Amino acid sequence: MKAYLPLFFCLSSVWAQTPQSMAAPTPSPAPAATMPDLPDNKVIAVFEDGQQFTMGDFRKAYAVLPPQNQQLAIRDRKMFLQQWAFMRKLSQMAEKDGLDKTSPGRETLEYYRMMVLSQIKLQNQVDSMAVEPAEIVKQYDLTKEKYRQVKVKAIYIAFSSDSTTGSDGKKPLTEDQAKAKATKLLAQIRGGGDFVKLVKENSDDETSRSKNGDFATLRPSDNVPDAVRSAVFSLKQGEVSEPVRQPNGYYLLRADEVTYRPLSQVRDEIFQELKNQQYSKWLDQANRNTKVEYTSPEFLGLTPLTPTGK
Repeated sequence: MKAYLPLFFCLSSVWAQTPQSMAAPTPSPAPAATMPDLPDNKVIAVFEDGQQFTMGDFRKAYAVLPPQNQQLAIRDRKMFLQQWAFMRKLSQMAEKDGLDKTSPGRETLEYYRMMVLSQIKLQNQVDSMAVEPAEIVKQYDLTKEKYRQVKVKAIYIAFSSDSTTGSDGKKPLTEDQAKAKATKLLAQIRGGGDFVKLVKENSDDETSRSKNGDFATLRPSDNVPDAVRSAVFSLKQGEVSEPVRQPNGYYLLRADEVTYRPLSQVRDEIFQELKNQQYSKWLDQANRNTKVEYTSPEFLGLTPLTPTGK
């Protein structure tokens, strides 16, 4: 089946094919064009067969244009009307020639009609799904850990396989030495040692050290290494993790403050999540309820074709 250019692609193609010698210098980005403030019954064009095209017609056409073409339609309204009239005329010519009733036109129209109606039905189903406020509250309570956030302080002990003496006159620690140091510091902390004091004296992370060990406020959905996420979200407020190995060092992570994002901040997320769940359930059920009788094992490749293909 041949593919046909979607509506209003002609306009884009015309502009794209403008010879370089005729093209104007590239202008500075213009502000977004706005819809003309005209009443829907205002006639904005009359086509050669006498058909009137109103502002209301334009608004409806604009609404179904691909997003990349909507601004083109408003910026160059005369070109849009010309192209709309041209495509309208072509479609009338095709119908007059019976191209909508012969192959491949008939099959193409059937395919795109089915595809468009399917998309309209799916969108209608999404729009019609309701989520009650009580459902949002219940979902928040059930999944509250998703909205946990932990303010983390950290001590970082670096290691390296390179034994070259640094500019400070010290050799870098090996991995075993770094782990042993981190383990010793952990024992001091759990014995009542001042975490911030130990940060300032030992951490190799200059950025967090300068902020008394403040590392980050982490959420379960943040893009952090799994080992760090697992360690942080297993801690209660005030607890310090076992040494967490990373490619170039060990972290001691303290849950300085554990809070939860309030419902007011995540209500829209939960609303969308519940709608998505409803939609997925409906879509799966509708698909499973669609029955097909497969009558040709040969077509499905389950048995060899006969010489005649019958």
